[in-house]
Amino acid sequence: MSVAEPRRIVLFRHAKADWPQVSDHERPLNERGRKDAAVAGRKLADTGITFDLALCSTAVRTRETWKLAVHELAHRPKTVYEERVYEASPGELIAVLNEIPDDVQTVILTGHNPGVHGLAEVLAGDAGDDTRQRMNSRGFPAAAFAVLTFDGPWKSLEPGTATLADYWAPSE
Repeated sequence: MSVAEPRRIVLFRHAKADWPQVSDHERPLNERGRKDAAVAGRKLADTGITFDLALCSTAVRTRETWKLAVHELAHRPKTVYEERVYEASPGELIAVLNEIPDDVQTVILTGHNPGVHGLAEVLAGDAGDDTRQRMNSRGFPAAAFAVLTFDGPWKSLEPGTATLADYWAPSE
């Protein structure tokens, strides 16, 4: 893989979770969430993106979302369950992404709001196109994903260095 090719980051918010009497970290998906996670997986497959790496929060709802979505993909990437993605701020998520080896071209990060939406916002900088307006008007609901591209090594990823290329939410 050449660093000259744009890298891709897909930011994927977990699907709708249930609210049983368990800790936040242990909350599972509800019925709608399980359905939406599979639909999101089909939409991810439709993008034609092949993922080299999946980073996923250790929370039950994110692991369930990823397992249902990845089942729809033609290629299953290496998956790393990363504790630092749970309840992470955009800055903390950038720090995790900065550690990705440069032989990885495309990554999907399955995480939580407000971090995932905030990360999409700060990476894309001031771009004001229709895709960004759609993303912002919907507030990055459960099972939504954003596709961003950027040039350079992972360690150079910082606010404003990416371009928002696509966005999808279950309501679309």
